[in-house]
Amino acid sequence: MREFIVEADGGSRGNPGPAGYGAVVIDAVTGETAAEASESIGVATNNVAEYRGLLAGLRAAHALDPAATVHVRMDSKLVVEQMSGRWKIKHPDMKPLALAASRVFPPDRVTFEWIPRERNKHADRLANRAMDAAAAADAPSAEGTESGAAEAGTTVGVAEAGTTAGVARAGTTAGVAEAGTTATASSSASSVASAGGREAAGAGAGAGAADDGGTGAAADRRAARVVAAPGWAPADMGAPATLVLLRHGETPLTPQKRFSGSGGSDPSLSDTGREQARLAGEALARRGTVQAIVASPLARTRETAGIVAARLGLDVRIEDGLRETDFGAWEGLTFGEVRDRHRADLDAWLADPSVAPTGGGESFETTAVRVAAARDRLVAAYAGRTVLVVTHVTPVKTLVRLALGAPPEALFRMELSAAAFSAVAYYADGNASVRLFNDTSHLR
Repeated sequence: MREFIVEADGGSRGNPGPAGYGAVVIDAVTGETAAEASESIGVATNNVAEYRGLLAGLRAAHALDPAATVHVRMDSKLVVEQMSGRWKIKHPDMKPLALAASRVFPPDRVTFEWIPRERNKHADRLANRAMDAAAAADAPSAEGTESGAAEAGTTVGVAEAGTTAGVARAGTTAGVAEAGTTATASSSASSVASAGGREAAGAGAGAGAADDGGTGAAADRRAARVVAAPGWAPADMGAPATLVLLRHGETPLTPQKRFSGSGGSDPSLSDTGREQARLAGEALARRGTVQAIVASPLARTRETAGIVAARLGLDVRIEDGLRETDFGAWEGLTFGEVRDRHRADLDAWLADPSVAPTGGGESFETTAVRVAAARDRLVAAYAGRTVLVVTHVTPVKTLVRLALGAPPEALFRMELSAAAFSAVAYYADGNASVRLFNDTSHLR
């Protein structure tokens, strides 16, 4: 069995700023360099760049010998401690990158060691070369700028009702820009996301948002350098874990626009809601791409999922983290009624995602934590597959918001109809493509 040493580094000019990584694979027996990898990744943080360097080094080693053992040496205490399991990974940008890195080799064949920066000069030199290229590419220029695209570092893609929001990623939907750019994409009507993340339910125009480590430099201006043994090429990211998000069908409370969370009466579907669920099942059956179904534990989502599952011939798995927010004393009330009875509490709730509704409800901040944890479980369990996730307004908006990197207040800028589809495809490198479809006319 071959033994490799992977030395990796990454950084940015500004944190965040023009960023890049470097990695070198060394034969542990001969001490010879077996592979090098470096790449500029647009604008990113130091930690994102470091994780990208680790991932590139592990993949280069895997391409040389998938059966090898690997000893990783880095001067990033954060990455070493987190990958060793001694420190918890809290930042949402780090989690998918760490997950991807942990999957390259079986965990028992990879060890990690922190080393001082002066002992990591080879990887550091490669990373600095990539950062220099990123800084050059980030210089003001008309080249590579998309019409109507936001400037580097801004937040893009909080979609209005009925639109499609796409996070740019290399190799996704035709017409979507390469990784790190901003562009416009379109989709055909009444389609549902496939395992490859190329299609999604509904129709609309799309606005792209930059990925973890990228902003507006076009792919042909991104400096990328990979040197390795003959025949080696960058690893294929593979098919994503695609979550097709379906809001449950209407309940008697839906047309009245009443707060209906996890702490209220837990209503069942109305006749209209059951028909919406039936038509959603028909739309999914035509596509034939859904391989599993997961639902919130509440009655309206279990009923919606059950109707769809009967059409697709699949079982339904319950995921508690997908339940709706508990709206406390506001359950069953309209927005106007809450404003009349609890004006101060409502104003505070609208201004701060950490504030819970009156009477011991659940804040959007708390909801986001459990929804993100449920997302991580689903992405790990359904890597390379397409799963239908039947849930509620807040969890759907939260999943979309997190994938776009949008702020919490974006929840108030999205509208989601009953039985509306959305889709998020999660790739092994941490990128995601997002689509919102609010028009349910194709279900009627």
